[in-house]
Amino acid sequence: MTSQGFTEVEKKQIVSMRLNNNDRNAIQTIASRLFVREAELYRFAVNNLLNRMHHLHNMDCTGSDLLPLFIEFREELNQNLGLKKQQLYKVINNGNAHPDKFVSMADIELLLLPLHQVRQRLLQTEAALIFKKNDINAWLESYFVEKYGLVKAIDDEEIEITEGEVEV
Repeated sequence: MTSQGFTEVEKKQIVSMRLNNNDRNAIQTIASRLFVREAELYRFAVNNLLNRMHHLHNMDCTGSDLLPLFIEFREELNQNLGLKKQQLYKVINNGNAHPDKFVSMADIELLLLPLHQVRQRLLQTEAALIFKKNDINAWLESYFVEKYGLVKAIDDEEIEITEGEVEV
């Protein structure tokens, strides 16, 4: 502990950000309704985001390990960060992804395209046609699950719930 009674880990930093009026009003309204300070709501939002995106903090997670994250956040990342395909390629494959985990540029582009273009690309991809679904996001996820051997998190949760129900 330092002389002030805080360790380096416990120190908080002041961070400045720009918000539009609508977002700021929404934060104030939510904070008021929850009977908390705005700062607590901002910390909650940041912690929630960091927890959901924890794979990006782990440099050992590369290639197909990151696909579930980018499938989940596909629209939000495109809308808010405006990532380009070369940027996302570097993030996902990290320049040295294991050959078994390597994600092709064509599949990375699917993460960045609007839904109508994703649908067109999937219709043109022979391997994706067998997983065709009306929900384009579900179709994309099924295609990636099969191609890269991903485990669907939704299926795992259903199994845990089913097992829990049997035990009761």
